[in-house]
Amino acid sequence: MYGMKDKAIEKLIQAEAKRQFEGLEMIPSENHTSTDVLKALGSRLTDKYSEGYPGKRYYGGCEFVDQVENLARDRAKKLFGVDHANVQPYSGSPANLAVYFALVDPGDTVMGMHLYYGGHMTHGLKVNFSGTLYHSVQYHTGKDGYLDYDEMAGMVTKQKPKLIFVGATAYPRIFDWKKLRDIADLNKAWLVADISHIAGLVVGGVHPSPVGFADVITTTTHKTLRGPRGAMILCNGNPSSPLKAVERKAENLPTLIDRAIIPGLQGGPHNHQTAAIAVALGEAATPEFKAYAKQIVKNAQTLAKELTGKGYNLVTGGTDNHLLLIDLTNKKIIGAEAEAALGKAGITVNKNTVPFDPRPPFSPSGIRMGTPALTTRGMKESEMVQVAEWIDTAITHSSDEKILNKLSNDIKTLAKQFPLPSDK
Repeated sequence: MYGMKDKAIEKLIQAEAKRQFEGLEMIPSENHTSTDVLKALGSRLTDKYSEGYPGKRYYGGCEFVDQVENLARDRAKKLFGVDHANVQPYSGSPANLAVYFALVDPGDTVMGMHLYYGGHMTHGLKVNFSGTLYHSVQYHTGKDGYLDYDEMAGMVTKQKPKLIFVGATAYPRIFDWKKLRDIADLNKAWLVADISHIAGLVVGGVHPSPVGFADVITTTTHKTLRGPRGAMILCNGNPSSPLKAVERKAENLPTLIDRAIIPGLQGGPHNHQTAAIAVALGEAATPEFKAYAKQIVKNAQTLAKELTGKGYNLVTGGTDNHLLLIDLTNKKIIGAEAEAALGKAGITVNKNTVPFDPRPPFSPSGIRMGTPALTTRGMKESEMVQVAEWIDTAITHSSDEKILNKLSNDIKTLAKQFPLPSDK
């Protein structure tokens, strides 16, 4: 299939491809890339060093990788409606690190959503760089699972953060960017929107855009955007001369961000990754992608309705986006056990904390699941009804190997009807 000389690695690649093909990938941060994205990732562009930016490299021979990066930047700017895009961050966490590096100093007060309530570790978790290099204060959701905007406003007034990160890894509702801008303005704080999970929904028109409200936007390029593993930083403003000192002002954001990436934090960009990002952005600009984004939400909401009808306790009672967060306490099973049972059946989800979870993060009360990857394969509402039935059966019979094995066979039969993009 791959024709590799290294048969050990080839065998493992084939095994992972088979696992994905025969099962249902429902971790909401995962997706399936197109054949063109995979081709760009496996290209000779990986061989080229190109520290710097197009037209301003430290290496020769960059005439073609300059064109690749410019294509990626131009497509990102047009797709999201911003003045400036940096497509060089190696991944989401380095992108967020670059924003801190650009806009605040070690020891400054920063604010972000607590990981255990749906946030991300780079938003101020105490054991992460964002919680050790900076004075981090963390906001939460209310008992209903919705973001507590009143708590946020009170914390900003009291704690006076210089930078506020907004975004989540396990939040099933829409963000009110106008309200968040007003909260940040209580202390004239930088507002950073991390839309890694919802970028594809934003460009697809099914989630409001933070453009015009957030000072800086970060996003990964996989997840709902359906590209390679990578990241981007977006903002408005105009880059200045690379030799000119600039203040931390809104109009200087492009220069501040670019300098934070290089020479601040990174070396040579991954040109094969940049090319694959450009491919994904081109795909995301099509009418077909908008239909895809809408279907992600339709599928998630159908799944939510079906599981609610089977007695499952969904955090916030449902979803506005691509994911569901389920508190399994009333089902008398913990998240790790449900994850294992579903895995044996061929459904991949992840254990996850729920708001005010009494259990520890490695043995939480909930599970997180989403519909981006299933939607990429062409599944729609009718398949979600069946998937909900299988999820319920696997959780209800989590210790019955015979039932789980039967489910696995049934799931393989369905999965084979919806090939991965590279297999179509």
